[in-house]
Amino acid sequence: MRDILVEALRMALSELSVENAEAREIQIEKPADEKFGDASTNVAMTLARELRKNPRQIAADIISNLSLGESVDKIDVAGAGFINFYFSKKYITGAVKEILTEGEDFGRSEVGKGKTAIVEYVSANPTGPLTVGRGRGGVLGDCIANMLEAQGYDVTREYYFNNAGRQMRILAGSVRFRYLELCGEQVDFPEDHYQGGYIGDIAQKIYDEKGTSLAGEEDLSFFKEFAEAEIFESIKNTLGRLGIKHDSFFNENTLYEKGENGKSRNDEVVERLAEKGYIKHEDGATWFLTTKFGLEKDKVLVKSTGEPSYRLPDIAYHITKFERDFSLMVNVFGADHIDEYPDVLRALEVLGYEKERVQVAINQFVTTTVNGEVVKMSTRKGNADLLDDLIDDVGADATRFFFIIRNKESHLNFDVDLAKKQSTDNPVFYLQYAHARICSLIRVAGEETDFEPSASEYDLLDALTANEELQLAKILLEYGTALEVCVNALEPQKLIGYMNRVAEAFHKFYQECRIVSEEESVRKSRLYLCLATRQVLQNGFKVLGISAPEKM
Repeated sequence: MRDILVEALRMALSELSVENAEAREIQIEKPADEKFGDASTNVAMTLARELRKNPRQIAADIISNLSLGESVDKIDVAGAGFINFYFSKKYITGAVKEILTEGEDFGRSEVGKGKTAIVEYVSANPTGPLTVGRGRGGVLGDCIANMLEAQGYDVTREYYFNNAGRQMRILAGSVRFRYLELCGEQVDFPEDHYQGGYIGDIAQKIYDEKGTSLAGEEDLSFFKEFAEAEIFESIKNTLGRLGIKHDSFFNENTLYEKGENGKSRNDEVVERLAEKGYIKHEDGATWFLTTKFGLEKDKVLVKSTGEPSYRLPDIAYHITKFERDFSLMVNVFGADHIDEYPDVLRALEVLGYEKERVQVAINQFVTTTVNGEVVKMSTRKGNADLLDDLIDDVGADATRFFFIIRNKESHLNFDVDLAKKQSTDNPVFYLQYAHARICSLIRVAGEETDFEPSASEYDLLDALTANEELQLAKILLEYGTALEVCVNALEPQKLIGYMNRVAEAFHKFYQECRIVSEEESVRKSRLYLCLATRQVLQNGFKVLGISAPEKM
């Protein structure tokens, strides 16, 4: 309908001899108050200065030249010159038929057709089980990938990790110390090593396989490789419980490896930035001259110890994404990256890459509360709030849903007690209950009367006349637009807001309109409206990655 209105308005402007009418940017919005119609535009007001006329008069002139056929019942002028459109019942019911006809494709678009996208998310180094904090970014990234796929993009889901460096050496040492304890040795376990129970579990597996044969082995290579494999398998299993899978895994360590030219990818980045005049060497360190962008301080790329900062390999990693020619690159980062990623984008711009192709979704920290008490988190100390434990406690659906129930840039307090409630107080239960209620209604209709959905009967939807019916139908039609808004904002939480409106409108319709006991044409028209509602809920659930239960 938005496209129909924009095209009709441009034609009307052309009739009024408005310059460049066919290419005018025209905004169509849904009024906050339904008394002002189903859609509205301020185009008359934007033309007031150019045409030197009162906006209300311009609006009246536009309306007199509009041709919208049977899709709009009424058009009027409101306020300073808003043009308001009221959709016809025929358009509304016809669009509901499209929902039933298109099924799971309803709301999908071809915006990304022929384009590729890469979404990088989770990206935890294999030093321990996934925590609740990592879970939020995992679900956010998975939902963003689902949303982009619904927009027609060919999506690659990537996991970026590092299995080298100090933290991995500490991991290997931690496992070795626990292994030596199993071998009967007295060990002074370092306080800065990993102390979680999973370290002992890995050590036990090594002991069961190797016995005491490694007791004198001081080389940490075997312990590191064994622990890495075990932890990565654990991470993949945890993500799998939430329906999260990755298409590719990129090892940061490859960016440090020397190529045929004797240089690593990191070395090449520094060299290229230096050629552009953005590198200085001072105090034994290598600096990126971000002061050239107006920042107060330059940023370290290579520390005086020779170890790169996070910025350098991240720049090199993003260059590999450009080399793989992705149309869109989405990074899902935790709040600890908020100061770093702008420098990565600046470096990419200096090196001639289109930084506009890179989008960043920052998700804030998570705390969990049980009985009103905040659960403390510390991976190193071994008392972390583990994602597996949360899934065990509240289930995969509630875990996913609660991670995205708040805006990604807001701190999230995960209320475990609320997530476990089997009542409409629980927001995921509330949405799933609407779906289950519709499924129950369809089953009852099939048992009490002869109801078998058939495309040949979709015209019965034309019998919808009650306000509750039409209000529900109009909200269902907004699904595609709601999905588009989510993609533009990289924000699945907005889809939850839309689906709550669907559920609220359905429950109101269900309370006010009898269904199974009505005469046949009304009964069937309302059952088809129920089926359309169920389809929209199912499509939304698929994007959010939660199940659509038929019974609750």
